[in-house]
Amino acid sequence: MLLSYVVLFASAFLAATILPFYSEFTLFALASQGEPPWLVVMVATAGNTLGSVVNWVLGLYLLHFRDRRWFYFSDAQIDRAQYWFNHYGLWTLLFAWLPLGGDALTLIAGIMRVRLWHFLVLVAIGKGLRYAGIIGLMGPMGFIPS
Repeated sequence: MLLSYVVLFASAFLAATILPFYSEFTLFALASQGEPPWLVVMVATAGNTLGSVVNWVLGLYLLHFRDRRWFYFSDAQIDRAQYWFNHYGLWTLLFAWLPLGGDALTLIAGIMRVRLWHFLVLVAIGKGLRYAGIIGLMGPMGFIPS
């Protein structure tokens, strides 16, 4: 059973990086097999939050390569992202769980030099509530054994 939790952690970790990956299938499988919901949520939240730290670190060093020809983002895109983050603030990290834009938020937080402690707390709260919500919906739908 430990291997199942390692797979859940790894899938949640990968899902939070810029790689296209999903952790919901593993979460669903463990919860439907009768694993403790609180433990499933904690492991998925830890993996997903630590995966977001990868994006944060990438953001810290991203602008060092701004002058390279292969650099993907234009100055206008970076300026727009920084303006948006400054305008809406640190609390947007509570929405880092969103499928569209969530990974970008964590990358921008690194670019903006958000303190790691603030980053971890806000991202973990948002992602934890998301996983808890998924598990919470599974029970009434009959997917989690009583």
